[in-house]
Amino acid sequence: MPESQPPPARILVVDDDPEIGALLAQYLGQQGLQTVVAGDGDGMRAALAAGTFDAVVLDLMLPGEDGLALCQQLREQTALPVIMLTARGRPADRILGLEVGADDYMAKPFDPRELLLRLRAVLRRQAPVQAAPAATAEVARLRFSGWILDPRTHLLQADDGRRHLLGETDFSALQLFLRHPDEVLERDFLV
Repeated sequence: MPESQPPPARILVVDDDPEIGALLAQYLGQQGLQTVVAGDGDGMRAALAAGTFDAVVLDLMLPGEDGLALCQQLREQTALPVIMLTARGRPADRILGLEVGADDYMAKPFDPRELLLRLRAVLRRQAPVQAAPAATAEVARLRFSGWILDPRTHLLQADDGRRHLLGETDFSALQLFLRHPDEVLERDFLV
């Protein structure tokens, strides 16, 4: 029996500019992604309550609650990848967006093709944990204290679903400690 195709990724776009919402819905739809557009925080919460999504594209400057507050809410409640898409492109704004939990940050004006590539990148980082066959995934993963570290993706996942994508240094250090449990490791060995 042939393997069925996975359903298309579902993207939630939260932007108060109807033209940008329509442009993204059309373009991402042509690229095989299902897209739902919300104009503010209430619309975002309603969309999340009504269905599941694989990623969120979030404007920073929204009526009512701003994108930073919404990103923090998303981080507290979900492991959804968030790409901020905003007219605020100064380095301080990008840093703040990433600090509150965005996975990526793009300044307007933007090229929809670049946004598509960034979306595919965050979706790829999510996919191995969700779609890996159990037998091969279990061999590669390292388990400890209610957490699972996937060496292939650098994704650290808690039993309760929280996820953290580790940078190279953090990943290397954690993997080293996990592969040498109950051992005192000398500084020279760690370096």
